[in-house]
Formats: sequence, structure tokens, C-alpha cells
Amino acid sequence: MKSVQETYAPHNACFGCGPSNEKGLRIRSFEENGELVAEWRPEKHHEAFDNVLNGGICGALLDCHSNWAATMHLMHQNGSATPPCTVTSDFHVFLKRPTPTNTTLHLKARVVESSADRAVVEATLEANGKITATCRGTFVAVTEGHPAYHRW
Repeated sequence: MKSVQETYAPHNACFGCGPSNEKGLRIRSFEENGELVAEWRPEKHHEAFDNVLNGGICGALLDCHSNWAATMHLMHQNGSATPPCTVTSDFHVFLKRPTPTNTTLHLKARVVESSADRAVVEATLEANGKITATCRGTFVAVTEGHPAYHRW
């Protein structure tokens, strides 16, 4: 099954979610029951120290996954066949506890507010049944002239 990234942005080179970035995180997100979900397995080079994921990597996972939740929501809301190009307007990550690297991590994101061109998303990062990080961010659809417009 193709992820939303592979379906709508197969040539995207984003570090967090770009399928074409061989050195990136390459998260694969899927729509499920009104949320966007993903599983991701860390590697040793993603660690801050033994068996603990780097906080910046936690943030990148949550940012990219949340951005895709926003863009998919806006696409459906506006009845479009393709998602709009969206960027992070604000983003707040809360590291609740160390995120272990010896297990598969689970990401969930859902839109909690939206208008025609933006969505507020809340997301979680979970390991071994415990939430290790959360975030809340605003993601905005951009128009022609913005550097991110049609970057995919």
C-alpha cells in the first residue's frame, strides 16, 4: 500500500518525509479513521545517546507527519484531487520522556481546527505503549511565489 507521501509527492526530497531522500527519515503516513498514522523504526545513527532518540529527530517526525495530516485534511475539505502545498507556520514539541530506539515508534496526528487555507494539528509519538512526545502546530497552504509552492 502506498503512503500519502508516495502517492502525492514521490519525488519529494524532504529530510523527514521525502520518499526520494535516501538519507532522510522517509516516514510513511496513512489515513485511518480520521487521523493520519505512521510507524517508523529508528536506527543507531538517530540516537542522542544509547537507546534514546535525538530530540530533533522526534521533532522532525512530528512536524512532517503533522504537515501531511494538515494537507490531507485541506485537500478533502476543499474537494481537491491533489493536496495543497503546506508549510509549518508554528510548531510546539513537548518531549515527555525519553523515546527508545530499540522499538517501532507510532505517530498519530489529527486536525483540531481548520479554515480554508490552514489547519491546526495535534500529534503524538509513542513507543512501547507510552506517549514520549506530543506537538501542536499550525500548517498553512501557500500560493504561487512562495519557495515551497509545488516543491513536491
